[in-house]
Amino acid sequence: MAYRNKTYIAFDGDNDMHYYRLMTAWQAHDGFSLNFHNAHDLNTARDSSQEESIKRQLRERFANSKQLVVLIGANTRYLTKFVKWELEVALRLGLPIIGVNLNGARQMDDRCPPTIRDQLVVYISFNHNIIEHAMDHWPAEFQRLNSTGTTGNRFYNDDVYRRLGL
Repeated sequence: MAYRNKTYIAFDGDNDMHYYRLMTAWQAHDGFSLNFHNAHDLNTARDSSQEESIKRQLRERFANSKQLVVLIGANTRYLTKFVKWELEVALRLGLPIIGVNLNGARQMDDRCPPTIRDQLVVYISFNHNIIEHAMDHWPAEFQRLNSTGTTGNRFYNDDVYRRLGL
């Protein structure tokens, strides 16, 4: 079995690519401590016209992933070809999921994809500090809650955001 140390990022590639690129820029910039191993760097689908070819490559990325971050934009809930599939795979693998609301919401809202609406997922706003906090803390919290059979969405209270300067 592969060593799982990567973060898999799912998003609407047509509309939200700039948010994904901003996260990778945060990671690359010396002034930020956001540190993730992006599962998208592992390989690229060689035949983009074939859905199964793409999913085969994505399954390889999942094999190295310890968590999934889903960037939730205006259209994410409607994406059934890949994003829904990615979320279903993450749930099946028992990966912790961090829902990042691109509209600034700090909790689950109506943009949430139905696939994860009733699942054990933490929801945060799109901001470097809270994303880093969630990536550092949610996997252990998820494991603890999941082991007790806890379900339903989670969020960080205003005190956590304040402590992070948000």
